[in-house]
Amino acid sequence: MTAETPAMDPAAQEHLEESGHDTQRGGMDTALLGMMLFIASEVMFFAALFAAYFNARATLPVFPPEGTEFIDPIGLPLFVTILLITSSFTMQWATGRIRAGDRTGLNRGIAITLIIGIVFLFLQLYDYSVLILEDDFGIDSGVYGTLFYTLTGFHGAHVLGGVIGLSVILARGLQGQFSRKHHVAVEAVHYYWHFVDVVWVLLFLVIYVIK
Repeated sequence: MTAETPAMDPAAQEHLEESGHDTQRGGMDTALLGMMLFIASEVMFFAALFAAYFNARATLPVFPPEGTEFIDPIGLPLFVTILLITSSFTMQWATGRIRAGDRTGLNRGIAITLIIGIVFLFLQLYDYSVLILEDDFGIDSGVYGTLFYTLTGFHGAHVLGGVIGLSVILARGLQGQFSRKHHVAVEAVHYYWHFVDVVWVLLFLVIYVIK
């Protein structure tokens, strides 16, 4: 005679399903786990870039070099920072809506977040054009220029990746492919976008404020 497997509490079962977990094995969905591991690797990647920046700051006699006063936090850098922080709230709201079964709310939140991400990229390209053409400050402008464009450029590439991910989520959302119980892809992009936003806030503080 075999013992019966105890039934899972309905509330716990629902929580697992809504979180995108594997309700049969009780573990995290492999797609979501993959995103967590990817983000962990990207944390180490940016940590190395920040380490290079602080090493240059500690070893060079003058850092940032004289004549780079145009790298000012007030203005466009502050504006795009506010934009990305706002996008974290819209992304959080969108994810919250699909967790509640609101597909329309998901699509609206994702669309707003996507637009903010695209605007951020265009403003970053505009900022680069001003720095290069008007201030004669490019990636070849010494160690500081190399570090500035490497850090901000790689972050911009990650924002572009997030924009692509958001576009896919929006396209699938408009087709009604997500529900309260099945939205692992939304959760994955949700965590990635928050990661991108946190990295930018750190970049803003390090490059523009602390220097």
